[in-house]
Amino acid sequence: MPDHFISNTHSSGAFAAGAEPVLRIAPGSGETIGFETDDTVYAQLHEHGDLEKVTAQINPITGPVFIENAEPGDTLAVTIHDIKLLDHGWSVYLPGTGALAGKMGNQAFSRQIPIRSGEVVLTEHLSVPTQPMIGCIGTAPASGTGSTIMPTYSFGGNMDLTDAKPGAVVYLPVEVPGALLSIGDIHAIMARGESSFVAIEAQGTAIVSVDIVKSSPSQKTNHTQTAGHQRIRAPRIETAEEWIFVGLGDPVQESINRGYEDMFDFLVRDHGWSPSDAYVVMSAVAHSELGGPTGSTAPDPLHSMTAVGAVTVHRLPKSVLQND
Repeated sequence: MPDHFISNTHSSGAFAAGAEPVLRIAPGSGETIGFETDDTVYAQLHEHGDLEKVTAQINPITGPVFIENAEPGDTLAVTIHDIKLLDHGWSVYLPGTGALAGKMGNQAFSRQIPIRSGEVVLTEHLSVPTQPMIGCIGTAPASGTGSTIMPTYSFGGNMDLTDAKPGAVVYLPVEVPGALLSIGDIHAIMARGESSFVAIEAQGTAIVSVDIVKSSPSQKTNHTQTAGHQRIRAPRIETAEEWIFVGLGDPVQESINRGYEDMFDFLVRDHGWSPSDAYVVMSAVAHSELGGPTGSTAPDPLHSMTAVGAVTVHRLPKSVLQND
């Protein structure tokens, strides 16, 4: 059991600078926090078969949590220890959304997906091991609010990245005092890129701990040597095998450039590599791909589920850092 538990009754539909925290915690204490998420919207869609009859909040987030001593310019390091799932999830189609909208038509679709003995039962004949992940994780914007649906922001949001999984550390820019961390949108499993704009959505509890990477070189924490103490401009994820840099931009080439630039700075500025070494190694082993489907820019209000811009993902093997 986590040291602290936040039920999904403490949920909202936006990341908000003025949100009242439901918990305050000291960074680096090792204390764990359980964020319970909510899938009521999918249960209602399954029951009614019509999005217009759904009353539950779409993609709610649980929180926020105030992290003591977190200040704008710092980086929040969120270690994901475990994700506990219930006994079922949901696959749904929301008319007009996702890459397959032209194939699925105008009728909503839903299927309850059993989760048994660590496996997701996709069809009568096919089950796959669970690969739980957090779809929506972020801090609060410097002012106002940020959507939990789209776009993805510099402070996080609905990134839908499969790498936000147990064992990973998610690094998020801090824009307000206390950071105000919120988490939602757990998936039992999701294919990279999330073609349908939804995954196998599932209610569950994400168990995490938090630390701060101070923006000043004189205020180092255990993470400083790996995350860098300079302010980051977009989320990044550390797994056992990789450093993963999120690129945000419009058009997609700007997103690609920004993700690669952040990786380059990580090697040159934070790890002391020469620019030429960073250039050569990245050309050889740094892979990129499209990230989640939420876009990097707020969509046209008249087409609120149509992504603008792009989220890209840039992968650096940690093995290249072994001789630092």
